[in-house]
Amino acid sequence: MNIELMRFRVKPGKTEQVDQWLEFLNNNMPAVLETLDGEKMYVETIFSETLDAVQYLYWYSIQGEGGIEVRDSTHWIDEIHLKYWDECIDPEFTPQTLTPRVSMIPQRIQEQMR
Repeated sequence: MNIELMRFRVKPGKTEQVDQWLEFLNNNMPAVLETLDGEKMYVETIFSETLDAVQYLYWYSIQGEGGIEVRDSTHWIDEIHLKYWDECIDPEFTPQTLTPRVSMIPQRIQEQMR
């Protein structure tokens, strides 16, 4: 199981597109959830934060081993999701991976994630 929290910087001037992107994901949640099985993604949450007038998006996820990468998906929702990603996420900023220090998942839940 891979537990991850990563921070990505949004390109300047793309706040409106980020809002559209996240609204798109929320409005199409049934299709979004369809893609998670293939990725072996058990939990995925996106957070946003603005620090010193710079917007960041954080991805928190719990994922099993051996899932497909989102860039390998042919699902229509992932294709649109990746277009927003390429438009909004700053490729010049090295994504920041936060280090998990404690993970509190009851054994009965972990067993369901296999």
